[in-house]
Amino acid sequence: MIKINDLCKIFEKALSLDHVTLDFSKGDAVALMGANGAGKTTLIRSILGYYHPTSGSVLVKGLNPVKERTEVLKHVSFVPQLPPPIKLSLGELIYYVCQSSGVEEARIYHYASAMKLDIKANLGKSFFKLSGGMKQKLLIAISLAKESEIVIYDEPTANLDPKARDDFYSLIQESKKEKLSLFVTHRIEEVESIVNREIYMDLGKVVSDERC
Repeated sequence: MIKINDLCKIFEKALSLDHVTLDFSKGDAVALMGANGAGKTTLIRSILGYYHPTSGSVLVKGLNPVKERTEVLKHVSFVPQLPPPIKLSLGELIYYVCQSSGVEEARIYHYASAMKLDIKANLGKSFFKLSGGMKQKLLIAISLAKESEIVIYDEPTANLDPKARDDFYSLIQESKKEKLSLFVTHRIEEVESIVNREIYMDLGKVVSDERC
């Protein structure tokens, strides 16, 4: 699903990724861990095509995520740690997602309800003005409704209360089959029962990669 070969990324004089080589396959559920500055976010953004490699390569389903980004993103759902500053109302955002990605609106409502988010009561509200927890719940609902082959969650439970975290992981457990799931996390105890692979990064390198 994803092949990363000898990937390096340098920002000015700072080496963020140092000859990283990884393969991710369908069925992998991966915890990607490491201290701040370890290179986790740079790796994810390279997979998503936000960053051009300084050297090495990234392929997502055989596609170059920089040159063929639109096609790559059809296969990927991504929930960032910090929700983007979207000024659309919930109704407008859901309409846009459905039109641009072919997602069924009913499925967004279904997963939002499972996350205890009442969309109907908030349709006219600006996404930007919602609480952090509500934003995260909606983004998670959209990612699940999209039914992508590759799902990437960057600290997905950072803004969620304990009950919402439980709801999230229950939904992930149900939907992870036949997918590649990547979890950038500092809470390995939260994902231990879900992941089958743990990768630890430090100073831009992969220092351990273990199946579990």
